[in-house]
Amino acid sequence: MHDVLWWLLAAGIVIAAARLFWMIATPVSPLGEWRPASVRTMSAGARSALMTGFDPFNRNAPVAMAEAGPVETITDLPLTVYGIRYNAATGAGMAIIADNDGEQQIYRIGEEVSPGVTLSALEFDHVVLSRGGSRELLYLDQSQPAPSIQPAVRPEQAAPPTPSGTNRITATELRTGVSFSPSQQGGSFAGLNVAAAGDGSVFRAAGLRDGDVVVAMGGQRIISPSQAAQLSGAFTPGSQVSLTVRRDGREVPVNITVAP
Repeated sequence: MHDVLWWLLAAGIVIAAARLFWMIATPVSPLGEWRPASVRTMSAGARSALMTGFDPFNRNAPVAMAEAGPVETITDLPLTVYGIRYNAATGAGMAIIADNDGEQQIYRIGEEVSPGVTLSALEFDHVVLSRGGSRELLYLDQSQPAPSIQPAVRPEQAAPPTPSGTNRITATELRTGVSFSPSQQGGSFAGLNVAAAGDGSVFRAAGLRDGDVVVAMGGQRIISPSQAAQLSGAFTPGSQVSLTVRRDGREVPVNITVAP
């Protein structure tokens, strides 16, 4: 048994030595010498035919007009945008748009601005109107210069107001030409009715209409009939009175400038 193991070990040593000698004596693989494959190139005629039939800039491709979006143009409708409130995160918002008569109303996306015209989208400086399948742009009214903010001064430093030649309404005219009374809806208080006094010229000049109900003043809701006196007292010389009235089921802003 010991002799058999010895001969097996000797045979293994001989085989290992033979493999080592073979690796040293033959530096290349048994498959022969390896050479990289040569680059296959096209003939000059084939390259010319390929480039003349192919435009890398795709200039000859037909234009797919059907995939283009609708053309947007500036609208010719007699409308004016006075304010836009838009939430880019939710896509919701509203716009204050006036018609040819100067009546300002609040519209939301999808609502009809005029017959056959709906508010399609809002942007920070314009709205998109949809009319007959076309998209028309209506930009904010920029015909008037932006108001400048004057530094605050103490009352004793303020100069007396100079007479103005504009046809603005005085505080006395507003107090005598517009009256307020409580409005009831469903047995509960629903705002203040406004009515014209005299010939109604002051009432119309203030931007009010028959049937208007004041629901807010300066952004604060009217919740009590006693606020009628507070509303009349807001008409002071040189003041700006911001009202929100309910008109034909909509809440419409009305801004009144009181002459100095």
